Amino acid sequence: MASKPTVLILNGPNLNLLGTREPEVYGTATLDTIESECQEAADELGIAIDFRQTNHEGELVDWIQQARGKHAGIIINAGALSHTSVAVLDALKGIDLPVIEVHLSNIYRREAFRQHSYVSQAATGVICGLGPAGYVLALEALANLP
Repeated sequence: MASKPTVLILNGPNLNLLGTREPEVYGTATLDTIESECQEAADELGIAIDFRQTNHEGELVDWIQQARGKHAGIIINAGALSHTSVAVLDALKGIDLPVIEVHLSNIYRREAFRQHSYVSQAATGVICGLGPAGYVLALEALANLP
Protein backbone atom coordinates (compact mmCIF):
# COMPACT_ATOMS: atom_id res chain seq x y z
CA MET A 1 0.00 0.00 0.00
CA ALA A 2 1.38 3.40 -1.00
CA SER A 3 1.83 5.93 1.78
CA LYS A 4 -0.30 9.06 1.89
CA PRO A 5 1.16 12.27 0.49
CA THR A 6 2.35 14.48 3.34
CA VAL A 7 1.84 18.23 3.58
CA LEU A 8 4.32 20.15 5.72
CA ILE A 9 2.57 22.84 7.79
CA LEU A 10 5.03 25.40 9.10
CA ASN A 11 4.39 28.09 11.68
CA GLY A 12 6.84 30.86 12.48
CA PRO A 13 7.68 33.08 15.43
CA ASN A 14 5.18 33.73 18.20
CA LEU A 15 2.49 31.46 16.79
CA ASN A 16 3.06 29.27 19.85
CA LEU A 17 1.36 32.11 21.76
CA LEU A 18 -1.93 31.84 19.86
CA GLY A 19 -4.94 31.95 22.12
CA THR A 20 -3.33 34.43 24.49
CA ARG A 21 -1.43 36.88 22.25
CA GLU A 22 -3.67 39.67 20.95
CA PRO A 23 -6.86 37.59 20.77
CA GLU A 24 -8.66 40.60 19.28
CA VAL A 25 -6.38 40.22 16.23
CA TYR A 26 -5.56 36.49 16.11
CA GLY A 27 -8.57 34.95 17.88
CA THR A 28 -8.67 32.57 20.82
CA ALA A 29 -7.79 29.29 19.08
CA THR A 30 -4.48 27.82 20.17
CA LEU A 31 -1.92 26.34 17.80
CA ASP A 32 -2.79 22.91 19.24
CA THR A 33 -6.43 23.48 18.27
CA ILE A 34 -5.40 24.47 14.75
CA GLU A 35 -3.21 21.37 14.48
CA SER A 36 -6.15 19.18 15.56
CA GLU A 37 -8.42 20.82 12.97
CA CYS A 38 -5.77 20.27 10.30
CA GLN A 39 -5.36 16.62 11.29
CA GLU A 40 -9.11 16.06 11.05
CA ALA A 41 -9.25 17.73 7.62
CA ALA A 42 -6.20 15.79 6.41
CA ASP A 43 -7.82 12.50 7.45
CA GLU A 44 -10.92 13.39 5.44
CA LEU A 45 -8.77 14.35 2.42
CA GLY A 46 -6.68 11.19 2.60
CA ILE A 47 -3.42 13.02 3.20
CA ALA A 48 -0.96 13.20 6.09
CA ILE A 49 0.39 16.32 7.77
CA ASP A 50 3.66 17.22 9.45
CA PHE A 51 2.79 20.22 11.68
CA ARG A 52 5.62 22.32 13.16
CA GLN A 53 6.32 25.66 14.85
CA THR A 54 9.58 27.50 15.49
CA ASN A 55 10.67 30.90 16.71
CA HIS A 56 13.92 30.62 14.74
CA GLU A 57 14.40 31.74 11.14
CA GLY A 58 17.24 29.31 10.42
CA GLU A 59 15.23 26.35 11.64
CA LEU A 60 12.33 27.38 9.40
CA VAL A 61 14.71 27.61 6.43
CA ASP A 62 16.15 24.16 7.25
CA TRP A 63 12.66 22.62 7.40
CA ILE A 64 11.72 24.18 4.05
CA GLN A 65 14.87 22.85 2.39
CA GLN A 66 14.33 19.37 3.86
CA ALA A 67 10.80 19.24 2.37
CA ARG A 68 12.09 18.76 -1.16
CA GLY A 69 11.41 15.22 -2.32
CA LYS A 70 9.74 14.36 0.98
CA HIS A 71 6.51 16.38 1.08
CA ALA A 72 3.74 17.03 -1.44
CA GLY A 73 3.56 20.72 -0.57
CA ILE A 74 3.93 23.32 2.16
CA ILE A 75 1.45 25.44 4.05
CA ILE A 76 3.26 28.25 5.80
CA ASN A 77 2.32 30.94 8.27
CA ALA A 78 5.74 32.48 8.71
CA GLY A 79 4.41 35.08 11.15
CA ALA A 80 6.57 38.21 11.24
CA LEU A 81 9.16 36.49 9.02
CA SER A 82 6.65 36.83 6.17
CA HIS A 83 7.39 40.55 6.15
CA THR A 84 11.14 40.45 6.73
CA SER A 85 12.82 37.26 5.58
CA VAL A 86 14.48 37.02 2.19
CA ALA A 87 16.04 33.79 3.50
CA VAL A 88 12.60 32.17 3.85
CA LEU A 89 11.65 33.44 0.38
CA ASP A 90 14.83 32.02 -1.17
CA ALA A 91 14.31 28.66 0.54
CA LEU A 92 10.72 28.45 -0.73
CA LYS A 93 11.79 29.37 -4.25
CA GLY A 94 14.45 26.66 -4.18
CA ILE A 95 12.30 23.63 -3.40
CA ASP A 96 9.97 23.28 -6.40
CA LEU A 97 6.87 22.46 -4.30
CA PRO A 98 3.45 24.10 -4.17
CA VAL A 99 3.25 26.57 -1.29
CA ILE A 100 0.13 28.04 0.29
CA GLU A 101 0.73 31.05 2.53
CA VAL A 102 -1.69 31.48 5.44
CA HIS A 103 -2.29 34.43 7.76
CA LEU A 104 -4.90 34.37 10.50
CA SER A 105 -5.56 38.09 10.19
CA ASN A 106 -6.11 40.13 7.06
CA ILE A 107 -2.63 41.59 6.62
CA TYR A 108 -4.02 44.21 4.22
CA ARG A 109 -6.09 45.76 7.01
CA ARG A 110 -3.11 46.01 9.35
CA GLU A 111 -0.03 48.19 9.71
CA ALA A 112 1.70 49.15 6.46
CA PHE A 113 4.78 47.01 7.21
CA ARG A 114 2.56 43.91 7.48
CA GLN A 115 0.97 44.50 4.08
CA HIS A 116 4.02 43.20 2.23
CA SER A 117 4.97 39.53 2.33
CA TYR A 118 8.15 38.07 0.88
CA VAL A 119 6.56 34.62 1.21
CA SER A 120 3.82 35.63 -1.25
CA GLN A 121 6.43 35.90 -4.00
CA ALA A 122 7.01 32.13 -3.74
CA ALA A 123 3.43 31.10 -2.93
CA THR A 124 1.08 29.28 -5.24
CA GLY A 125 -1.77 30.90 -3.29
CA VAL A 126 -2.41 33.10 -0.27
CA ILE A 127 -5.20 32.85 2.32
CA CYS A 128 -5.53 35.63 4.86
CA GLY A 129 -8.09 36.99 7.27
CA LEU A 130 -10.12 33.80 7.76
CA GLY A 131 -8.62 32.75 11.08
CA PRO A 132 -7.90 29.06 11.70
CA ALA A 133 -10.22 28.07 8.84
CA GLY A 134 -7.51 29.36 6.50
CA TYR A 135 -5.32 26.36 7.35
CA VAL A 136 -8.08 23.89 6.45
CA LEU A 137 -8.82 25.79 3.24
CA ALA A 138 -5.12 25.63 2.39
CA LEU A 139 -5.11 21.84 2.91
CA GLU A 140 -8.13 21.50 0.63
CA ALA A 141 -6.45 23.69 -1.99
CA LEU A 142 -3.22 21.67 -1.92
CA ALA A 143 -5.12 18.39 -2.09
CA ASN A 144 -6.92 19.60 -5.22
CA LEU A 145 -4.02 21.12 -7.14
CA PRO A 146 -3.41 19.45 -10.51
